[in-house]
Amino acid sequence: MSIHAPAEGHFSVAIVGGGQAGLSMSYCLKQAGIDHVVLEKRTVTHTWREQRWDAFCLVTPNWQCALPDYPYRGTDPHGFMKKDEIVAWLDGFVRHVDAPVREGVAVTRVARRPQGGFLVQTSDGALSADQVVVASGGYHTPIMPRMAERLPAHIAQIQSSEYRNPDALPEGAVLVVGSGQSGAQIAEDLHLAGRKVVLAVGEAPRCARFYRGRDVVDWLADMKYYDMPVEEHPLREGVRDNTNHYVTGRDGGRDIDLRKFAREGMELYGALEDYADGMLRFAPNLCANLDSADDTYNRINASIDRFIAQQGIDAPPGAPYRPLWAPQAERELLDLAASGIGSIVWCIGFRPDFSWIDLPVFNGRGYPGHVRGITAQSGLYFLGLPWLHTWGSGRFSGIARDAVYLADRIIAQAKPDARAA
Repeated sequence: MSIHAPAEGHFSVAIVGGGQAGLSMSYCLKQAGIDHVVLEKRTVTHTWREQRWDAFCLVTPNWQCALPDYPYRGTDPHGFMKKDEIVAWLDGFVRHVDAPVREGVAVTRVARRPQGGFLVQTSDGALSADQVVVASGGYHTPIMPRMAERLPAHIAQIQSSEYRNPDALPEGAVLVVGSGQSGAQIAEDLHLAGRKVVLAVGEAPRCARFYRGRDVVDWLADMKYYDMPVEEHPLREGVRDNTNHYVTGRDGGRDIDLRKFAREGMELYGALEDYADGMLRFAPNLCANLDSADDTYNRINASIDRFIAQQGIDAPPGAPYRPLWAPQAERELLDLAASGIGSIVWCIGFRPDFSWIDLPVFNGRGYPGHVRGITAQSGLYFLGLPWLHTWGSGRFSGIARDAVYLADRIIAQAKPDARAA
């Protein structure tokens, strides 16, 4: 339920962000009868409608979509919902929660109040709250490098969140910068449409879609990988900085093999470093980046092999991936004019922006310090961040568990009069 009254008054809990994380927390608090408000600067779940390309689909199977008391109930649990299906599923979740949301209200500052609790200043006035849940995610500011300012004005430049389809780009070749999940899938989308693609390949790893008769996600779930807390991961909190593996759920799911694309005419280069005197300059690391991605691919499959052997599972045989193509040499320069490139899609990620939180909870990189979403500032919590607790914390698969955990803490801390009327 969207509330259009000014953002004022006092609440037991203020939730910042109306995406799947904020709505999940709202559901948990409603079940407990805790009064609260959800503040959303745009509209609920807007990123799924406004920042996804037309052919977007999930890269994890539908069965992993499990928000609080709202699992996937469709007929294709091992398929991959497309954009419109995801939006429809989320619309159902919005109705399921019926959260007390104030849309179009941006939170501009959260600070301590001298008398206790928090002051929450917004674009529509101020309110106070005993406790605050930051559920605005970690992908706020699209990254565009400063070198983009020096490129010729006739080159159309967009960030991955603005990409919609191949026909929306000007004629000519398309330079896609970055090979994480978005970059690899957008490059594939353009390639399948017959567009000439130049891809600047970064250090993103990749994984198989299917291996030894099953989706790799199914194997990893059986291996309890998705239940591993961040403190038990070999990289510990460093895993939060990892780039996601590239793979796709398109057309029922398949690998993304950049070497195969190269054999079909896609031009691969190493990481883009600079532009000067009409020339794009790339790092001589294409071979290393492709090899590293394949090593990760094979390492994941090898872990599945070990699990199958240990459990005595009858499964079809597997084999290591063997490269289909390799660059003959590193190419470090590309004449922009001669290349025919008419547009660039920057797929190099987002920066978090928590500048509006006026509380000392951040580390040297501006990332919130927390243990499973609980900060050192009593009453301040984070929800929906990547690897908040497990791999699924920033995804449909793990948010419910995190929301229930934090809701229990919030309820235990709530004042006696916190129950909604």
